[in-house]
Amino acid sequence: MSHCNYVLERQGHQMDLVFHVNAEWAGVGKEGEGSMQIGDQRLPYSAPANMGGKGVGASPEELLLSAVTACYSGTLMRVLDQLHLPGDSIVIHTDGIVEGFPATAKFSHITVHPTIKGGDPMRQGEYENAVQTARDRCFIGRTVRDYLNYSVGHVTVD
Repeated sequence: MSHCNYVLERQGHQMDLVFHVNAEWAGVGKEGEGSMQIGDQRLPYSAPANMGGKGVGASPEELLLSAVTACYSGTLMRVLDQLHLPGDSIVIHTDGIVEGFPATAKFSHITVHPTIKGGDPMRQGEYENAVQTARDRCFIGRTVRDYLNYSVGHVTVD
C-alpha cells in the first residue's frame, strides 16, 4: 500500500505530493487513545504516561521525533554516499525537549545523535560536516527548524 496516493504535476520538474494517514480516537483528552493506519501498519497512540496520559503505543511527541529521525537517517546515508564516506549503516538516537508543561507545553529542542557503523574514525571531521549537511537537507527537519531548535548532538563513527 502506498503512503502517497497522488502526485500533482506542476511547472517543470516540481511536483506536489499528497500523503494520507487515517486515525481513530476514543475517549476525552488524556484518558483517550487511538490508532492510526500508516501504510500497511496499524499504530496505537495516546498521550504519554509522563504527561498524565494512558501511555498506550506511541505518543504524538514520539511520532514527531520519529518523522524527523526517519527523514534525517535517510538523508544522512545519501550524504555519506555522495561524499564517498564509508558507512555500512547508521543508528540515530533522537532527543526531544518539551518545555512549559503543562500550561504552555511546546517542543523547544530536537537533537539527533548519529552513529555511523562501518565508518572511518580517522575521518571524523568529514563526518561532522556530513551530519550537519544532512541536517540542513532533511526536508522534515527544515519544516520544524523555524519553530524549534533542531540540531546535531554527539557524532560517533565506529
